[in-house]
Amino acid sequence: MFGSSEMTSVRLDRWLWAVRVYKTRSEASDACRGSAVRLNGQIAKPSARLRIGDTVVARTKALTRTLAVTALTEKRVGAPLVPGFAEDRTPPEEYEAACEKRSHARLFRYERGGRPTKKDRRDIERLLGPED
Repeated sequence: MFGSSEMTSVRLDRWLWAVRVYKTRSEASDACRGSAVRLNGQIAKPSARLRIGDTVVARTKALTRTLAVTALTEKRVGAPLVPGFAEDRTPPEEYEAACEKRSHARLFRYERGGRPTKKDRRDIERLLGPED
């Protein structure tokens, strides 16, 4: 892969952003500061140096991903190239749990968002009965 031959280590937050675990680098840094990222089993700072062969466990909103570092890069790569930089070792149960969380979130989401309107409130009262 490009960029990996001359590098021996890379900042953890840059690599997480480059391999598309987090959308922005600041989001990756915040995750490291918030103890959502572990490097080889230890809580990692954003400036931790990452080397080939390291294991990264990164918690996002819905999923905790386990990645093995196979190549280093500081530049963001396209989605089809990500498997060349990180081997995904996330257990299948994690993906199933994330799908289940997403499906449950859709069930309880209010369609229009925000407060119910006066008409919605009347419909709810008609359904549940008036409050005394």
